[in-house]
Order: sequence, then C-alpha cells, then structure tokens
Amino acid sequence: MNSLDDSTALVRIGPNAIMRVAEALVAERGSAEDVFNAACLAHYLADPPESMVDERDVTALQQALRAQLDVETARRIGHDAGLRTGDYLLAHRIPKPAQRILKLLPPGPASAMLLKAVGKHAWTFSGSGHFSYTTERPVQVRIQDCPLCRGSQAEVPVCDFYRGTFERLFTTLVNRKTEVRETQCQALGAEACVFEMRW
Repeated sequence: MNSLDDSTALVRIGPNAIMRVAEALVAERGSAEDVFNAACLAHYLADPPESMVDERDVTALQQALRAQLDVETARRIGHDAGLRTGDYLLAHRIPKPAQRILKLLPPGPASAMLLKAVGKHAWTFSGSGHFSYTTERPVQVRIQDCPLCRGSQAEVPVCDFYRGTFERLFTTLVNRKTEVRETQCQALGAEACVFEMRW
C-alpha cells in the first residue's frame, strides 16, 4: 500500500491542455495573456511546458477561460484547442502504421481499437478523473470528476477541449462524418461528463 496520502499526491496532465489553449487564444484574439494572467499561469507563456503539468493548472486555466470570455468564445477556443491537440496526437503520438490500420477498418472495430488505446493513456489527459467508454452505438466516453469543469457551474456543457480532441481523432481515424457532442456535463450537475460519437 502506498504510504502517500492520495489527497496530497500531485496529479499531472499533458502540456497540450495548456499550450493548445494558448495557441487557440492567440489565433482567436491575438493574445493569451489576459486569460493566463487571470489563471496565474503567465509563466507558461514565457516558458512553455514540455512535460506534464499540475492538473490544478489545467482546471484553473479552464475556469479563467470561462470567466474572462463570453460563453460562445470560450467554447470556440476550447474546441479549437482540442482540435489542435488531436492534430498533435496524430502527428507525434499515434504511430502511423496504427493510423493506417484504423483507417482500413470498419468504424465499429476502429472506434473500439482507438478507445482501447486512448484508455491506456487516459491518465495523461483526465488526470485524477476516471475515464471509461462503451463501444455500442452511439459510442460514448465518460469522464467522472472531470478536471476541465471541476468545481464549476454552467448553463451549457463546457468541456469543449475534450470534444474537439475526440472529434479530430474520430473524423481522421474512424469515420470522417463523426459528430461529437457532450451530452452530459458535471458543470450542469451530471455525475460525469459524457461525450457521444455518432456517424
């Protein structure tokens, strides 16, 4: 048994959750400084992270995004950051031979293989949240205790970063007509954030 108190253990998430948001902010607004300053994360703009970051920083950045911008702009930037993350994963993390195989398979088996692989690395983007999925149609991904909306309340689903990432991966590797929706969000009082993939 681990002697460390789990409540004090530092949980990390990949740097895409920080840097792709910065890129999307610059693309949309010309600057990321006000949002990063509001989150007390300006140091990431001066010295971009190349390794895993504290998941609390990811939560703080998402909260600042929603606090500093109107709902639609924040959602658009989150989605764009997710698409950019998907592009990064396709370029640097998912082996090209595996991508070719997935593209040759029918959508059902391709989505099952993709989600199995994603599940093995879920800790890199869901942090201390709990990732699970079902492959029956519609395919669903569930993230309980989601770091993107942890401690937040909203009137619409707000985990657009994940929605964009799943959209890019599924439209590229499973079926180009895939539509991704966040059908449940903890910021709306749901038990978990749920994403549906339909094609």
